[in-house]
Amino acid sequence: MSPTPHPGRRGLIAGAAGLGLAAALPTLPPLNSPASAAAPPTGAPATGVRPLADFTNPVLWQDFADIDVIRVGDTFYYSASTMHYSPGAPVLRSWNLVDWEFAGHSVPRLDFGAKYDLDGDRAYVDGIWASTLNHRASEGRFYWLGQTDFSQTHVYTATDVEATWQRIATIPRSYFDAGLLFDGDTPYVAHGNTQIFVAQLTDDLTSEVRNEQVFTTPTSIGTLEGARFYKINGSYYIFLTRPANGQYILKSASPFGPYEIRELLLDLPGPIPGGGVPHQGGLVDTPGGDWYYLAFIDAYPGGRVPALAPITWTSDGWPQLHLVNGAWGTTYPEPALPPPPRETRPMTGLDTFAGTALDPRWEWNHNPDTGRFSVDNGLTLTTATVTDDLYAARNTLTHRVQGPTSTATIEIDHSQMTDGDRAGLALLRDSSAYLGLLREDGTTRLAMVDDITMDSGWNTVSTGTERATAPVPHTRMWLRARVDISPGAGRQAHFSYSTDGSAFTDLGPGLTLKHEWQFFLGYRFAIFHHATRTLGGSVLVASFDLTTP
Repeated sequence: MSPTPHPGRRGLIAGAAGLGLAAALPTLPPLNSPASAAAPPTGAPATGVRPLADFTNPVLWQDFADIDVIRVGDTFYYSASTMHYSPGAPVLRSWNLVDWEFAGHSVPRLDFGAKYDLDGDRAYVDGIWASTLNHRASEGRFYWLGQTDFSQTHVYTATDVEATWQRIATIPRSYFDAGLLFDGDTPYVAHGNTQIFVAQLTDDLTSEVRNEQVFTTPTSIGTLEGARFYKINGSYYIFLTRPANGQYILKSASPFGPYEIRELLLDLPGPIPGGGVPHQGGLVDTPGGDWYYLAFIDAYPGGRVPALAPITWTSDGWPQLHLVNGAWGTTYPEPALPPPPRETRPMTGLDTFAGTALDPRWEWNHNPDTGRFSVDNGLTLTTATVTDDLYAARNTLTHRVQGPTSTATIEIDHSQMTDGDRAGLALLRDSSAYLGLLREDGTTRLAMVDDITMDSGWNTVSTGTERATAPVPHTRMWLRARVDISPGAGRQAHFSYSTDGSAFTDLGPGLTLKHEWQFFLGYRFAIFHHATRTLGGSVLVASFDLTTP
């Protein structure tokens, strides 16, 4: 069974649903009005030269929520939530804060219990969320810290984000929605919901030295969580979100307070039509001394996607958001930054599964059975589960959907499937559908199946209804899903197939993608192969291609 959700998670749920959070706010100095003298804190570097080009929000239309963003030298790194997907806690890399690429994952495997293996239980919406990433310059080492199941906090580390990260500690305390700060070499963690705490860790981050409550959220604000912790020009700042429509900041001369509070934004119109208020992200500076806020926007059914805006500073050391006509801008000038060392790798495009390892763009639904897949210039999936439930099938490989519209196509050889096997391309969330190859009595046919659904406890309530079928004349087929994840009334997906990779035929009705927030994650494309009778069959996926109009 999943643990009882923390009150802060309930607060996030209520805010994300737009269910009110309408309590009157106290009178606080506003920080989101145009500044007359918006200077950086005393001693900050001079602002960089304003470039000519503009960027457009969202900077990345994929599901990367609960953002922590840092800079190491000229390179920016971005960590996000992945919940039950494995590996967890992806690390993205950028040289301009606008163009991002996959670099790796901080949590190589969700080693937190059998439910993360889909072994007699399931971990949907548990796992990796609202965690934190930082870098300690004195040792050239990255650290990731996050709690699981409201019971423990895990610490992972690596000297290179592309390396295999190592878990170095499990602390027997849940640092809820944590933010990690290195003050010199001393590690501090801000955490909590409504009651905000600061913990000091040992220098090796393996245990706790002290943990003190430093702030109580006024009842008129409601919930504050999603901590990010900074030391800027001698002052300590805890950046907090009011889910899912506000952002506040605490400021103190000491990590343990007392803290003042100011509002950064509340009910601010965002840059995605039909989407939510930008919130729950992080502050980051450039080598030239400019500051930015990278937040996420609720944009279901696609998930929570990042948007970027410039930050200036008041003369008394408070951050202030740069608005465009009273809203988070759809466009801003690009950050003034040095040229990148190379082109940023695209987040879309063709993957032929070259080499012997998966690209970090891929994440499994729960931990995979590593003995039942292989990568060798193609992806071979050998059945790992006997089930008629897609949600219970191990070794389902997922890829985030690209918004606002995109198309995913797989090339698949089904000649080694056995009777009872199911393989294909799904759109995976708590309401799912797929275009699949079904092997029965020595014959393979194609089927479009929808009505694959979960209840609010993430238990399967329907394993699907077959809506349309077609014959399969060849052992190699191309399966395709076209999606529109723009928030609003459309939210349609359609499946099609091809025998030559060129001419495609639609199969089955359109699917209206579920856009409720409760599952938190957005839709993913999913490549699956499971048995309904006996293990032993396999399929070869030769390629996956994600394209946009």
